[in-house]
Amino acid sequence: MKLLSASFQKCGNVFRQRLPYGRGLGRGPFLSPVHKGRDETNLWEAAAIVESDGFRKMIPQRPKDFFTPRNRTDRTTRPHFLNGALSLLILSGALLAQTPVEVVPVQARTVERTLKLPGEFLPYESVALRSRVPAFVDQVLVDRGSRVQKGQRLIELSAPEMTAQLAEARSKMQVAQGQKAEVEAQLAAARSTADRLEQASATPGAIAGNELVQARQAVKSAQALVQSREESVQAGQAAVKALEDLAQYLHVTAPFDGIVTERLVHPGALARDEPLLMLENIGRLRLVIAVPEAQAGGIANVKQVDFTVPAYPGRTFSGTVARSAHMLDGKTRTMPVEADVANPNFALSPGMYPEVSWPVRMGTPSLLVPASSVVTTTERTFVIRVTQGHTEWVTVRRGAPAGDLVEVFGDLQAGDLVVKRGTDELRNGSSVVKKGARE
Repeated sequence: MKLLSASFQKCGNVFRQRLPYGRGLGRGPFLSPVHKGRDETNLWEAAAIVESDGFRKMIPQRPKDFFTPRNRTDRTTRPHFLNGALSLLILSGALLAQTPVEVVPVQARTVERTLKLPGEFLPYESVALRSRVPAFVDQVLVDRGSRVQKGQRLIELSAPEMTAQLAEARSKMQVAQGQKAEVEAQLAAARSTADRLEQASATPGAIAGNELVQARQAVKSAQALVQSREESVQAGQAAVKALEDLAQYLHVTAPFDGIVTERLVHPGALARDEPLLMLENIGRLRLVIAVPEAQAGGIANVKQVDFTVPAYPGRTFSGTVARSAHMLDGKTRTMPVEADVANPNFALSPGMYPEVSWPVRMGTPSLLVPASSVVTTTERTFVIRVTQGHTEWVTVRRGAPAGDLVEVFGDLQAGDLVVKRGTDELRNGSSVVKKGARE
């Protein structure tokens, strides 16, 4: 009403200039005010605003009270007044048809935010210790929670049949060694005989030529026999070595430094393919983080992450991003990323689910608008852009929040003016005016 009265007052100033003698409205010789002594703007308060079929009109409540002619024979001022009133009504209807709205510019800036992602701790190394040979458990030297060093004995197994096999292999090797010594002696004798016959053959007619040939062949035969016995000895040694290596598996040792997390057998049990102990290296942990597909492009830029665990409220830990799977999980549409976490005091344990603060840094500036500017209906999500006094619905996709603003993706440019408090009641193509432009 304040804006409407101001418009009427401006129009009244125009009408004064168009009346005869340059007199003001209601002050000339032909017109007098309806209520003498009151401000002339009271004349316009006698009008009522009505709305019909989307148009606003001004209808006088008492047309006869608008003026009182002093000289009824002179009615030249009546057409001037009616023309001015008609112009006033048209101008007022145009002003009232425009909806005042508050607009804000679209901002473009690089958004740095932090996502809270779930993680999972895994041991850096983990192994299920088994027996390489069928055997009985003789002794279990450790228990659950035992800290062990690499090479330390954990379980002693016994296999009586393996002991017998090892004794038999050693016996066969000794026999082969005896046979080898025997043929080596035969070779030495054959060589000695051949050498003597060689010397005797230097005297013509001392020995027959056939005897020298036989002596030489005897030496060759003895050499072949020695070679055969040597191979037999080597085969026996290999058999003994293999059994001795298998016997070493009766001593179950730790392949790395770690902690025994599970003990699955007791003395007297038959060890076959079942695990005997679970050994894990938890002095260093793997923190597995499921990074969403939308943030997979920025994994290479993240070097370190902070996280918290429910077991230590108010305490923040950190880890170094070390490796990525470079492949999305087809079910969750996330990419597993591993961070190495030092755990010298064993404060953290495998199986914990920490909350990871994953930094997100976009390579290009993001478009930001107030959260109240984004309108969501059953059909679409949009913002209302104001261009040359008219509204335009621009379809957008909502991104991540950034303080009081929200990231949007759509056909927008930095600096575009959008309605601060959007609503689907403000239809597409409506005529609007910025708040404060008409006052």
